[in-house]
Amino acid sequence: MRLTAHLWHRPDGISRQCTTFVPATGDKTCALPAGHRVTVAQVQGAGVITRLWLTFPGWFWPHWAPDAQPDPSVFKALMLRFYWDGAATPSVETPIGDFFGAGHCEYGSFTSDFLGTSSGGFFSYWPMPYASGFRIEIENRCPTRDHEVFLNVNYQQLDRNPEAVRYFFTQFHTGRREGIDEAVVLETRGGGHFSGLMLAMQGEPMNYLRFLEAPEYFFIDDDWEAPRILGTGLEDYFNGGWYFREGPFAGPLHGVPLKDPFRSMVTMYRFHVQDAIAFERRCRMTFRNPRPASELHPYWYAAVAYGYHDSPSPPQPGLPDHDTLMAMYRIRDRDHQAIP
Repeated sequence: MRLTAHLWHRPDGISRQCTTFVPATGDKTCALPAGHRVTVAQVQGAGVITRLWLTFPGWFWPHWAPDAQPDPSVFKALMLRFYWDGAATPSVETPIGDFFGAGHCEYGSFTSDFLGTSSGGFFSYWPMPYASGFRIEIENRCPTRDHEVFLNVNYQQLDRNPEAVRYFFTQFHTGRREGIDEAVVLETRGGGHFSGLMLAMQGEPMNYLRFLEAPEYFFIDDDWEAPRILGTGLEDYFNGGWYFREGPFAGPLHGVPLKDPFRSMVTMYRFHVQDAIAFERRCRMTFRNPRPASELHPYWYAAVAYGYHDSPSPPQPGLPDHDTLMAMYRIRDRDHQAIP
């Protein structure tokens, strides 16, 4: 069911918004000091987040800081975390850039039903229910540079717990792989359903896209030795074909925000609504390339899996260090260089 199906229904509860704007001081942003974690929004009680919007400078030249140098690596240096119902560990833990489709540290506007980037802003319309409260945290992992964030969170305050709450969660996976090696994008236990994927990939050599030959594999519950769901190719999973022959596009439920064959870079997304993948006890999703190893080259990938889980704090794979996150960053117009 598409998002427009409920437009004529009055929302339940009381409509509210968290914001970083402080009218008493005139400050619109929340400071993110270098090396610190900061709570940017917190609410007690039952409800559901209906919209998240944020933006931050640093990846472009801000007019109010003429001496500051743009640094696109900020997309990988700010970590976004969501905590549900007082849980000690996050249900969402991912670099901000990857969550919003900027896994290559390059901003480009695109819109979809659930998230996107709008001419300088970042938005999410994933519904995020909770039973007793939420907390949103951003960590600035830059060792020397302070940052700041503008943020608004719309939510419906409810007088009782949402029925049959399943908590929004993500998993972030990244790293370098040999061409024959699989790319794991989800590996979780417990009950829930898989609702989509944002995937940034990059071939190690230039002019190379054969990593797109890899079909998706879903191992679910008792179907653990052989996949329950198996596809025909990576771009096929994202509803494209022929290595996305016609280039970038943005659809409501699938798209390609970035394709640069020369730099061997592609960013892809697909969201599952009617075709959500249900699991009762465990789920593992990977991409595996069937081509002979002699035909393949190493690649890098960064994946954010989105879904809903029975637990407010499903297991997370953990975040790698800054150097690992930045290793796949290939600078535009200086393709032989990378930021260490």
